[in-house]
Amino acid sequence: MINTIQLRRLHEAAVRDNCPHKFYDDFGTAVRSGQLGLADFSIRELFEQFLPHGRELVDSWNPRRGGEGPTLGLLEEAGGVTTGAFSRISGQLIHSAVLEAFRSEAFVFTPLFKTIPTQFNGERIAGISRLGDEAEVVGEGRPYPQAGVAEDYIETPATTKRGLIVGLTREAVFFDRTGVLVQRTAEVGHYLGVNKEKRIIDCLLDENTTAHRYRWKGTVHGTYQPSAPWVNVTTGNALADWNSLDKAEQTMAALVDPYTNEPILTDPRHLVVSRNLLYTARRIVNATEIRVTTPGFATQGSPTETAGVNPVTGYQVLTSNLLSSRMANRGQWYIGDLTKAFAYMENWPLSVVQAPANSEVEFTQDVVLRWKASERGAAATLEPRYMQKNVP
Repeated sequence: MINTIQLRRLHEAAVRDNCPHKFYDDFGTAVRSGQLGLADFSIRELFEQFLPHGRELVDSWNPRRGGEGPTLGLLEEAGGVTTGAFSRISGQLIHSAVLEAFRSEAFVFTPLFKTIPTQFNGERIAGISRLGDEAEVVGEGRPYPQAGVAEDYIETPATTKRGLIVGLTREAVFFDRTGVLVQRTAEVGHYLGVNKEKRIIDCLLDENTTAHRYRWKGTVHGTYQPSAPWVNVTTGNALADWNSLDKAEQTMAALVDPYTNEPILTDPRHLVVSRNLLYTARRIVNATEIRVTTPGFATQGSPTETAGVNPVTGYQVLTSNLLSSRMANRGQWYIGDLTKAFAYMENWPLSVVQAPANSEVEFTQDVVLRWKASERGAAATLEPRYMQKNVP
């Protein structure tokens, strides 16, 4: 593992060869690949090695000497130091730590919502209705019939910006609290990720808010409808065995395209359950066989039990503690294809920006450097007919 002194020497060699960009590119690649991380370096050593007179500057912050040494901003104004190398190196480490926590494997549903980049704060996605099976027999010498289409569109919700700031204090540098900085940066990424996961779950459940609901041709609809204009709710269907899934799939199979009245050709592949139904769902999906009891004839014999191959195939069971905490009825469960039904409309992905030196908080709070992490977007329902809800 490379240490701080070796890193400085590589940087000096790159500067001598007039190719510092290659050093930063290689360093960034190592950070993104996970070979290097914030926990691998001492913040104090980075500060001392990459700032001219960095050791003297840190020593001037010693509480025994009053701890009132100059700030980076004041020194830069006086032409004393440049924070360029330290800022770029620490900035890449901070960005990687925030991003890693933001993309935590603990977030189950965020990866399943396809990301659609957009420049608008909510937009109208235009389309045309499907033609359907309008093919007709064409007699010899007769004109072909015209296929008609109609305007169709959905509107996505307004996007929102979320962000947090992490700061590097004099104390963190002087006392070499690398662990404190790692913890803070991980929390920034984690809680931005938690917030996004909650909004995505709310869109999936369609219970806690109307912000993400399906907006079709100027009208707002609930994602799950027990009656027209489509039916994708099955009542009296507690999750118990393969029969429960069969009943749910039959409801889904009856869904038709609103323009052509043709069946929607899709196979559900996600089984979404609360935590208390997790083992039931796994038992149903992973069973190797089922047993079916057939009643005997009225005049003879006893019931017959037949063993057969489990008919339930192709499902991915999904759950999380966040999902369960946001469900009004934890006995409800869902089947469908999340990747087709929903999307995350993204103005910009997670970005990390460093604040300029000599800010007010540098003077009033001894914050040496600050980084702001933010992302902007909104979860949206694109086609509710790819989902189906079951109520006990």
